[in-house]
Amino acid sequence: MRVTRLELRDFRNYEAAELDLPEGLAVVVGPNGAGKTNLLEAVYFGCTGASPRTSNERELVRRGATVARVVIDTRDDEASHRLEVGFEPGEAKHLRVDGSAVTSLATLDARPLVSVFMPERLELVKGAPAARRAHLDQVVAALWPARAGARSAYSRALAQRNALLGRIRAGASGPSALDAWDSELAREGIALMEHRAAAVDGLQGPFERLAQQLGLPGPAEVRYRPRSDASDAAGLAAELAERRVADLERGFTAHGPHRDELGLRLDGVALRSYGSQGQQRMALLALLFAERELLSARRARSPLMLLDDVMSELDAERRELLAELLRAGGQAIVTATEADHVPGVGDDELVRVGAGALLGPVAA
Repeated sequence: MRVTRLELRDFRNYEAAELDLPEGLAVVVGPNGAGKTNLLEAVYFGCTGASPRTSNERELVRRGATVARVVIDTRDDEASHRLEVGFEPGEAKHLRVDGSAVTSLATLDARPLVSVFMPERLELVKGAPAARRAHLDQVVAALWPARAGARSAYSRALAQRNALLGRIRAGASGPSALDAWDSELAREGIALMEHRAAAVDGLQGPFERLAQQLGLPGPAEVRYRPRSDASDAAGLAAELAERRVADLERGFTAHGPHRDELGLRLDGVALRSYGSQGQQRMALLALLFAERELLSARRARSPLMLLDDVMSELDAERRELLAELLRAGGQAIVTATEADHVPGVGDDELVRVGAGALLGPVAA
């Protein structure tokens, strides 16, 4: 599945823009502030219904406008599709696929999987564990769509147990009422832990190899660190029971997969704490390309890669390698301030941007 065409209306600094995209690599070139990153964000927004940069989606609507709209045309070997996302601040998003309203784009086969690198995404390496858990669960959902509901099922059970802890603290219920929710939370929790462990097991080999190719000095590792030592639901339920008194004192559940960690390590130490920003950038790129490799192997679906300003801090050798990786399979859109930052870029791969306008090539 690839994106063939993009249409924008009143999105960020674009009043109106239309763009046909090549099957492989597209290089978006323009000065700082021209709208290169906004274009990547629009593609992501049109494919997922969410922004990879901000939770305040009012920022997406162009100043002076009231509604932002993104239209994405996609195609695979069997069919073409149209995704439409409209957003007006204060209103629910309007999502349509092939003209029919939908409530979510997350699990639809009509859209490509999307992988994005932006400066904000470095939080996956150096930020709090919650972002890494969420990212890992997205990888699980992409690898095994039937398991996409595991995270939300666990979250619902966790919310119910926490609510019950509050009622017990208020004297509205007795501690024995937790037995049923301990069992439910443990059942959903073990399933989530198993899915996460399987995904990380598939990522480790490609991640280590790609990190080395991208120049990280030493063996690199992506490690899943579950909070629980349990190997089955009974074991996790027992751990919850052991911590029941402490949970009642706190008023919330402090143990379980919602406290898991996904760690990126270089030469035995955590990149989050000890890696330079350059090493963190390379580790994130290695992780995203490892995910692409795994998805291509397991599902024959290579995600659309959206990479913002990745070339500027690389030496010539690493630029060559990254360009080779980008052209090795699937579709990718990369931004750069100068075309020669991307080795071997051709005129058919080039998109020039200036002051919220596409200068070429544009849609026919």
